[in-house]
Amino acid sequence: MGNDGGSIPDRRDLVRNKPKAEQADKANQTRARWLFCALSKKRLQEPVVSCALGKLYNKDAIIEYLLDKSAYGDGEKICGHIRSLKDVKTLTLTPNNASSSTDSKADSTDRPQFACPLTMKEMNGVQPFVYISTCGCVFSQAGLKTVASSSSPKEKASDSDEGGKSLSLCPQCAKKYSASEDVIVINSPPEEEETLRFALDRKRLLEPAKKKSKKRKNQSPEDGEEPPTKKQAAPVAVPSLNPSIAAASRAVVSGLAMEEAKRKAGMSDAVKSLYGDGTKRKETFMTMGTFTRYA
Repeated sequence: MGNDGGSIPDRRDLVRNKPKAEQADKANQTRARWLFCALSKKRLQEPVVSCALGKLYNKDAIIEYLLDKSAYGDGEKICGHIRSLKDVKTLTLTPNNASSSTDSKADSTDRPQFACPLTMKEMNGVQPFVYISTCGCVFSQAGLKTVASSSSPKEKASDSDEGGKSLSLCPQCAKKYSASEDVIVINSPPEEEETLRFALDRKRLLEPAKKKSKKRKNQSPEDGEEPPTKKQAAPVAVPSLNPSIAAASRAVVSGLAMEEAKRKAGMSDAVKSLYGDGTKRKETFMTMGTFTRYA
């Protein structure tokens, strides 16, 4: 076992451990979701839109996808639930002014372009952000909750719809919204995204089917005029025969009948039996279920 130029195998050479599965970098995933378009993978640029699931898109990318569904390879998987521009909402975003005052050596693509107008927190995925579906204003979730809780009870009681639901006012544009239905989380976790997708599918199933309405003229008939009736079919013109042609055709038919009678008169009884006398014969066991030409 030695001095022969060989080697002794070790346990590391004989036993192969299963390699660990590669894990994606969570920091890069978060950066891609908050700073880049989910469809075109380009940096977010206004106008920015969002769907009912809270994903962020460049509006020009959505328009290109709606015009040509094959423009992006994974477009059907990412935004197949978007049928038209009515399914997305244009967001009112606040530019991040603090990005220009940071270290100039840092990469500009790593700086968030937008921030919360209430707390001035950057929209980089560290803090959860929401948008209001009625107006499209974007806030940090903590900032919106703080403003909503600070409103007086009298304002909440006065702002209510016909159904009795309490409505709140948007702190940026003062439009009314429902805190339970109109606030959508941006880039929600996968578990919440599945719940939102299920709710979206259920909502679409409950939508009434659109029926094509036919335009009808509701014009009342004038006095003394009868209402219009259905058009009657025009009588079909029957072609009339020339009397001379009709007489000639009758003469030809009678002549053929006379020739047939003369031909049968000269036949024997055996030959006449082949053609039959016009009466239906009783079938026998030999002719039952068979086709005879002269029967």
